[in-house]
Amino acid sequence: MSLVRRSYQPETLPAQFVTLDDRFAGTGGDRWMTRVFAQGRWLEGPAYHAAGRFVLFSDIPNDRVLRYDEVTGETAEFEPRVGFTNGRTTDAESRFIACEHGGRRVSRTEHDGSKVVLADSYEGKRLNSPNDVVVAADGAVWFTDPSYGIMTDYEGHAAAEEMGGRYVYRLGPDGVLSVVVDDFTQPNGLAFSADFTKLYVTDTDEHHIRVFDVDGARVSGGAVFAAEPTGYDGIRLDTRGRLWGAAHDGLHCYEPDGTLSGKLLFPEIVSNLCFGGRQYNQLYVTATTSLYTLRVNFTGVRYF
Repeated sequence: MSLVRRSYQPETLPAQFVTLDDRFAGTGGDRWMTRVFAQGRWLEGPAYHAAGRFVLFSDIPNDRVLRYDEVTGETAEFEPRVGFTNGRTTDAESRFIACEHGGRRVSRTEHDGSKVVLADSYEGKRLNSPNDVVVAADGAVWFTDPSYGIMTDYEGHAAAEEMGGRYVYRLGPDGVLSVVVDDFTQPNGLAFSADFTKLYVTDTDEHHIRVFDVDGARVSGGAVFAAEPTGYDGIRLDTRGRLWGAAHDGLHCYEPDGTLSGKLLFPEIVSNLCFGGRQYNQLYVTATTSLYTLRVNFTGVRYF
């Protein structure tokens, strides 16, 4: 995979933290955030590689993956023609697992650069367009499968749905793929709690986030945890048990009891986020055309 460098002069913008509940007081970090890249069309799927100290993220309509190096501060095109890749994560072996709209599949990139298809069909029918993915403590891969990538040719290839629904799936360590939740309209971002006992999933079309109890492969519950009129996209948790959700005006922070306690505002619609840096307190945010970053005074959950 060749790195094709693109010139872009980073710029700084004020970091605007808004307190809505006393529990958010003191939450902050850098007074300025840095826009390190602003030449995308619709950026998504940031994931941090701790050993390499870089972030991979997707420019979905332009069908490419970009790489931001936090040591050098450079952003480069990492790989073109990637099947309209959307969300991604890393597993316990620091391998990237990605959702491909174009290929309607979930794939894993091995350390030698080769790709392995983990899932592309269920009971003989092609998946819709896998969107976001997480890995559980037992190595199982959980992912959402809305229809966004097959609705038009903008983020994939227009095609008919074969599944008859938009589900949340679990690919077990034994290779068995199963539907774990089947009552979403458009499941999107998902994230585990630090102890893997709860799974949070956004339903973008329903404008809310649901929370499930997880016991191995068993899922129960599914109550609405938070709601937002403009809807949610990607989500992550910090080590205080707070959920950070990507919304139209920025990142929304929810306390463990579901209270919206604060926001971090951005000038573009936010799609997703991840934590990185040596202490996992470097925040990376994809928002429409741009990748933003700032050091914060809280840390993200580090699963492996």
